[in-house]
Amino acid sequence: MSLSTVINSIDVAVVGAGPAGSWAAYNLARSGARVTIYDPTHPREKPCGGGITARALALVGGAIGDLDVPAASIRRARFVDSGTGRSAVVPLDPFDTLGADDGPSRRAGAAALVVASRAAFDEALLEAARRAGATLAAARITNIAVDPGCVRIESTSGFVRAGFLIGADGANSLVRRRVARPFRRDELSIATGYFAHGITSNEIVIELTDDPPGYIWSFPRPTHLAIGICAQADAGLTAAALRARTAAWIRHTRIAEGARLEPYSWPVPSLGVGSLRRVELAGTRWCVVGDAAGLVDPITREGISFALASGAWAAEAAMAGDASQYAARVRADLLPELARAARLKAGFFRLASTGLLIRALGCSSAVRDVLADLVAGRRGYAGLRWQLLKTLEWRLAWEALVSGTRIRRGPGHEHRV
Repeated sequence: MSLSTVINSIDVAVVGAGPAGSWAAYNLARSGARVTIYDPTHPREKPCGGGITARALALVGGAIGDLDVPAASIRRARFVDSGTGRSAVVPLDPFDTLGADDGPSRRAGAAALVVASRAAFDEALLEAARRAGATLAAARITNIAVDPGCVRIESTSGFVRAGFLIGADGANSLVRRRVARPFRRDELSIATGYFAHGITSNEIVIELTDDPPGYIWSFPRPTHLAIGICAQADAGLTAAALRARTAAWIRHTRIAEGARLEPYSWPVPSLGVGSLRRVELAGTRWCVVGDAAGLVDPITREGISFALASGAWAAEAAMAGDASQYAARVRADLLPELARAARLKAGFFRLASTGLLIRALGCSSAVRDVLADLVAGRRGYAGLRWQLLKTLEWRLAWEALVSGTRIRRGPGHEHRV
């Protein structure tokens, strides 16, 4: 039976008004569903970088095009090695060149990557859903039970029955805890650091670390920098210890001098290959999307593009009354990419301890192009290793690291790294 036969009297309930939930509600409402979003706190600022690729912007552009979403256009990503003082710059804008000045950036819609205030971006998506006909209930869900005929939902505003439930309530999802199982500690990362108010930039700064495996970042937003570190929750370091490491990095790099620092911490799903194979995505009358489904890149911890895709697919499945349709789509189109990242993760962060990545980026335009496409969302992980190994400069950097000797490029040509 199609869900459209019961939504005349029973709502579709979406728990969580972040990008995944609001985008699901928008698509449902436009399809004729009576949908209610439950969230007592959105829109709110989030600690993640907030990077939105051109592909993701194109997906939601028609819905939020006339809404004001302040965003910083990102022209470059700078990878640094604080131990040696070396850095390498990767242009993200194909029209940018190394050494370009820091003048006004291109308009957000033309940039390969923009970083928005998450409060503003989430508010725009939520407003788009409300314009389409969705209702926002500023209530906290306290309990959920899935019965054969409906989903029973208890909240601080009362009791309702719904024909279908979409859990979009983040890494600590109550929906997931009630209908499946919560994420284990080894399936989560800790993102913690500081908002540096009153200062911004048009350049991402990233330092890869191998102890613990992860990275420190500075993402510019329109009015502040989001600076932080992300590491596996079971790595043996507390949020306070990680935040102290971020503070030391800020002092060392002097990246936020004079700024007012506001601390934050947030859990982020970070599933390994085995967990991705077994992750629970849907059941009778329910599905989970975005962070609640564990749909976050294990390397970059980026999740907005996956949140939007899963939200749209969940809406389609809800209208068809078939949650298995959603699970099959995610397993076919998203999980293989996340599994590739999970397999590459250890080796990727190990590059930080060797300095190889900085050296390769510094001497190879081909390697810079590959990484720029990855950061900007133009390339996935499929074939990434082969693309890197195809570049002559990458092979030379690797050989130089192993041998420390002069490497021949070809007849009559030599290259020393």
